[in-house]
Amino acid sequence: MYKIKILKGYKKQYKKLSVDNQMLVDNIVQKLANNERLEEKYQDHKLKGEYKDFRECHIKPDLLLVYQKQENLLILTCVSVGSHSDLFG
Repeated sequence: MYKIKILKGYKKQYKKLSVDNQMLVDNIVQKLANNERLEEKYQDHKLKGEYKDFRECHIKPDLLLVYQKQENLLILTCVSVGSHSDLFG
């Protein structure tokens, strides 16, 4: 199991979510921490460019989770969560 690391910006974004969306995010984060493969509907993929070290999954059509897995340290870092426009302008 991966240790979950929460970044400050993620905490702020998470608190702005509805309780229902927080529960959805928590469920996905737990799956990732347990090293479970996400279903295709979550469109989990590696990002490009300046975010090339990170991954993104679509929890809902416009609710995204950006995260990073450090395999050698077993750390899952939650970087940001929110809508596409909130995260990438």
